[in-house]
Amino acid sequence: MSTRIVLADDHAMLREMLAEHLAAEPDMEVVAVVPNAAAALEAALAESPDLVVLDIDMPGLSPFHVARRIHAERPATRVVFLSAYLRDHYVQQALDAGAAGYLVKDETPEAIVQGLRMAARGRTAFSPAVRARLSIGREGVTFSGASGTRLALLTPRETETLRYLASGLSRKEIARTMGISNKTVEQHCEHLMHKLDIHDRVELTRFAIREGLLEP
Repeated sequence: MSTRIVLADDHAMLREMLAEHLAAEPDMEVVAVVPNAAAALEAALAESPDLVVLDIDMPGLSPFHVARRIHAERPATRVVFLSAYLRDHYVQQALDAGAAGYLVKDETPEAIVQGLRMAARGRTAFSPAVRARLSIGREGVTFSGASGTRLALLTPRETETLRYLASGLSRKEIARTMGISNKTVEQHCEHLMHKLDIHDRVELTRFAIREGLLEP
């Protein structure tokens, strides 16, 4: 039986090239190729694929939020992140979202395909550079990198809220995007500002860019 895959990447050339590589594999079937995380969520809920491959740096809905939604609503579907960026906080957020893997784009197409095949078979799929930051044991996969920045103080939801704030969304838009109440967004904002000791939106945006939550 073929592994059914949803592929999401905002770079058209990259996603089409990867889709072609996957489609050429006899044990893989690409059921949807989409340009953003929101479309990936829609496809995952509609298709119930075996794998969803998510680029990390896409505009709009956070891919980490989408991964958590998929994990909650389609528990049999495994999520693998694919990124050009190898940042500790991205790896940590991927693990927090229940990802089955984190592959970097400078791997060969063959290595990426093999990683996805491993994830589809119930194993973990991490590029060597990512694996070096992890501790993999009987208890599962944990992040072993030590972060010396204030970003490590934030919960995944607070980090997600910070990303949306820095992207220019209003608090009402953030609530709608995350599917939570305005009051909950306000609480996330208060908590992250207190933890970071930053109370100005411009400075929050600068902080988010410095930490790699947004590319400048």
